[in-house]
Amino acid sequence: MIAVGSPGLFTTVQDLGREGYGPMGVSPSGAADPISLRLGNRLVGNAENAAGLEMTLLGGTFVFSERAVAALAGSDFGATVDGSPVGLWTSFEIRGGQTLRLGPTRTGARCYLCIQGGIEVKLFLGSASTHILSGLGGLEGRALKKGDVLNIGTASGAFRWRTIAPSALAALAPRKILRVTRGPQSDWFPESSLTGFYDCTYRVTEESNRMGLRLEGTAIDGQVSGHMISEGVSPGAIQVPAGGQPIILFVEHQTTGGYPKPANVISADFWRLGQLRPRDEVTFEQVTIEQALRLLQEQEQWLYKLIK
Repeated sequence: MIAVGSPGLFTTVQDLGREGYGPMGVSPSGAADPISLRLGNRLVGNAENAAGLEMTLLGGTFVFSERAVAALAGSDFGATVDGSPVGLWTSFEIRGGQTLRLGPTRTGARCYLCIQGGIEVKLFLGSASTHILSGLGGLEGRALKKGDVLNIGTASGAFRWRTIAPSALAALAPRKILRVTRGPQSDWFPESSLTGFYDCTYRVTEESNRMGLRLEGTAIDGQVSGHMISEGVSPGAIQVPAGGQPIILFVEHQTTGGYPKPANVISADFWRLGQLRPRDEVTFEQVTIEQALRLLQEQEQWLYKLIK
């Protein structure tokens, strides 16, 4: 077990989410940066979908009751074990009674704590992920708080040191260009408005959360007459509500929407959304569906070469 000494700003239990329940009104939830969670789990010998802790902007303090094998992935939160620094992207042993402490982020938005055996919580629709908006999944459907105790699953074997070379992690370096495909209502927008969208640098606002990333920048003029009928929406869809400031639908997005969508962030860049902080700036680059599929395939091939 691990005890929560302090939860940080917003720490939740997350796996890779629950796919296929959109028709029931349940968005996938899951890790905001799935690449980091997958790699962290592989570093400790877990299946990629094992549940870990997702920390946002400010990390927590965790006391381990027994020996464990752990890894940190994602953004650098300046982690220490009993005062000694712990690096990212490497597995490490922690003894019973020791304390893992994380501070404010030094790089992106989220850091993942993966522990051999995974975090054990009651599954909701086959997933351990916390769905904050509905109060389901994770630990009582909420973010962690001081005094919580988390159960760890059975470890799969002895400690094996694993790491990822910094040169191999170059693909995870910050990149503020998000690649997108054309959205289902892209032809509703005048060409001049779409040109402005792709030429503009947008800033992530403080109102952003796991439901959606709200951007501010050049307003997108849709010149849409009448009212759009609500339809199903997907993660990464870019909606344009009244006022023209775009919103990128995120892991806990509503499953239907009535705003036009000029573009959609591609799957290979979706993890980058999870590392965007308020006031970060992004631009958009259009690619074809064929390019998006090729980029996703290349990313998967790269992932499986990282850790043997």
